[in-house]
Amino acid sequence: MESPFKEQLRALLQQKSVHHGEFTLASGARSDFYVDARVTTMDPRGALLIGQVGWELVKETASKLGRRVNAIGGLTMGADPVALSIGIAAQLEDPSTPLQVFTVRKSAKEHGRLKRIEGNFSAGDSVVVVDDVITTGGSTIQAIDAIEEAGGRIAFVIVLVDRQEGGRENIEKRGHTVVPIFTRSDLVKTPIS
Repeated sequence: MESPFKEQLRALLQQKSVHHGEFTLASGARSDFYVDARVTTMDPRGALLIGQVGWELVKETASKLGRRVNAIGGLTMGADPVALSIGIAAQLEDPSTPLQVFTVRKSAKEHGRLKRIEGNFSAGDSVVVVDDVITTGGSTIQAIDAIEEAGGRIAFVIVLVDRQEGGRENIEKRGHTVVPIFTRSDLVKTPIS
């Protein structure tokens, strides 16, 4: 049975973020289904729900896979509110949690320390890569590449919405487990009331 938090998050996504019509996606593909996830991830209620649901999923997946997790993050900007929400939920549950949050830039800064990964990340960290929506998986793979180049190890991947258009499979071909909070089919169904 789905948790009440997950049911509330699904309803909020369906109300605020799911759109039907004709859209061009970041991948360039055309679609009749669009998820404007940031409207939910940057909504205070949405952020709380994502944190609660996401943190439970991180703990459950880490336990099932036998992986420890030091940090969570992904490619800016879609991953940022998701990662921070989960990090805050972890901190609220256990103030001694080692879980830290970081973000991956699309390209390295050209000033200062010239970093591509900002925030709380160190080489050797075992990380959960997050993304808001995956279609082809390109943004998530870009983050994975940057993290691995910087000496991080990928524990697994969590996405808010898997559009079920091959992205999960593309990431899994790279050897990484992908766990969606919701799939396209979860969001186009009428919720049970």
